[in-house]
This record gives sequence, structure tokens and C-alpha cells, in this order.
Amino acid sequence: MSTTQERVTLRVVVYSDDSGTREQVIRALGERLHPELPDLEYVEVATAPILLSHLDSGTVDVAILDGEASPAGGMGMAKQIRDEYRPCPPLVVLVAREADRWLADWSRADAVARVPVDPMELSRTVVDLLT
Repeated sequence: MSTTQERVTLRVVVYSDDSGTREQVIRALGERLHPELPDLEYVEVATAPILLSHLDSGTVDVAILDGEASPAGGMGMAKQIRDEYRPCPPLVVLVAREADRWLADWSRADAVARVPVDPMELSRTVVDLLT
């Protein structure tokens, strides 16, 4: 008789209308960020309604939102998520311009990272949020 132990994972939603940006995030974070954290499982999302449906399910452990996404940008989505979801998962907003950090602060995101994605910066940012 064989028993299967279910593996614990952290579900990361990556929201961007640009598949290249989603791929950068997933490659940067990999399968496991830190020895004290479970493996990562990714859900790639290109539209705001699908993003919200995943949040409605209550299974999102962290959301990474592209500030440049269109038509619904990640900063506006972060503000909506922060206002409407309790509990709210940690939110990371990706910004292309340093000058946009103030908008990310306005959105009440937990953290900000740059696009193009710097793997070390994004990994540190997500580890800090989850540990």
C-alpha cells in the first residue's frame, strides 16, 4: 500500500498582459526561493477579471502585479485588491521607472520591484514578504 503525501506549495499569481514579463518573474523566482519556504506554484494571469477570480478563491499566497499592464495596470489593481480583500495576500508591484515608485506607494503594495526583472532584487523582495 502506497500513501501519497501532498506537497506544500506557495501559490504565486503573476499578473501581466505581457507574457515576456510573466516569464521574467517566473524565471527569476524559480521553483524554491528559500530553504524555509515551500516550493512555488505559479498562476499566470493576463486580465483583471481572471486575477480577481483567483483572489476570490482564497488560494493566492502572493501576487506580483505588472504596473505597466493594460488595460488595468498593476498599481490600480493593487489598490483595489488592498481595499477589497481581507485577508489580502502580499502584493508586489513591478515598475519600469523609478519615478513610478510613489504610485506603487499610493497603491498600498507591500513592495516594489523593477522591470526588466532583476532576479536577485525580486527574490529578496518576495523572501522578505514571506518570511
